[in-house]
Amino acid sequence: MASVRISDLHKSFGKSAVLKGVSVDIADGDFVTLVGPSGCGKSTLLRMIAGLEDVGSGEIRIGDEVVNSVPPKERNIAMVFQNYALYPHMRVAQNMGFSLRLSREPRAEIATRVDRAAGILGLMPLLKRFPRQLSGGQRQRVAMGRAIVRDPRVFLFDEPLSNLDAQLRVKMRTEIKELHQRLKTTTIYVTHDQIEAMTMADRIVVMRDGLIEQVGGPLELYDRPENMFVAGFIGSPSMNFIPGELTGDGAFRSKAGALFALGRTAQRAGPAVLGIRPEDIGRPGASGGVPLPLAVRVIEPTGAEVQVIGSFEESEVVAVLKGRDAPKPGETVTLAFDPAKTHLFAPDSGARLH
Repeated sequence: MASVRISDLHKSFGKSAVLKGVSVDIADGDFVTLVGPSGCGKSTLLRMIAGLEDVGSGEIRIGDEVVNSVPPKERNIAMVFQNYALYPHMRVAQNMGFSLRLSREPRAEIATRVDRAAGILGLMPLLKRFPRQLSGGQRQRVAMGRAIVRDPRVFLFDEPLSNLDAQLRVKMRTEIKELHQRLKTTTIYVTHDQIEAMTMADRIVVMRDGLIEQVGGPLELYDRPENMFVAGFIGSPSMNFIPGELTGDGAFRSKAGALFALGRTAQRAGPAVLGIRPEDIGRPGASGGVPLPLAVRVIEPTGAEVQVIGSFEESEVVAVLKGRDAPKPGETVTLAFDPAKTHLFAPDSGARLH
């Protein structure tokens, strides 16, 4: 196992800058996810850690060693790709032990390590099968087993679940998390799915346009996003944003003049954006809350909850209501939100107003 330190990393393809000065420290044994929209640079960063892409400038350190010029095979890392990349003519055991055969490890040692990895991943009954005889989840476990047998310092995962169906993705998330808890190997996991990032990681690195927007634990990013991008990216459904202004006496006034008493001392009066998470909007209860009229457009039942999508002035607002008693499209209902759970952002920069 080893820590990973990335310092001021830059990378360009031609005139297109992909990474623009990325720095992050990953502690030994941490499970860290790199998350962000397509094209933000997260997969390029992972491939640079693996040695599959050259470093433009900056430094990558694995443990105490600077690895910028170290070939991939000498970095003692293991990578699991989106594509399983199994050899179709080899059985499961042969696929898992192939890298050890290339390293000319003794046959007995290869068999021991393959059996150990197969036991961890529940692959013992499948060792004699060919990849074509496996399901998608089983193939992904074989790809993970091929990484485990190498006993690497760092595991790298590049969107490994994106080719699986929804139910299997949930199952594999749990298996990967359990695997990390058992092996405690430093793990860097790339995904564009913020649910994967929230449920699996010790820490999340949120990226956009080649830059890191925020680094922190899942609940830290959920509770205190540093800007509107992180606030909108972390959480499902996304946070609602209502433009307006702070009045200076603890209230927020929307553009059309609706006044919300937030019960807090404003940092400053002036333009601001009010952020409210959908799950913090509900029906008015005995404890009150701040009223929020909503013109209902669409209802999306999910079973135990129903998502209500509507409009407040010119802003789209999503509310998550418990139970199945939902308003009908076309109705205007008065919901309520807890002012203590709201967020305030600067409309120009998007930065959080503390």
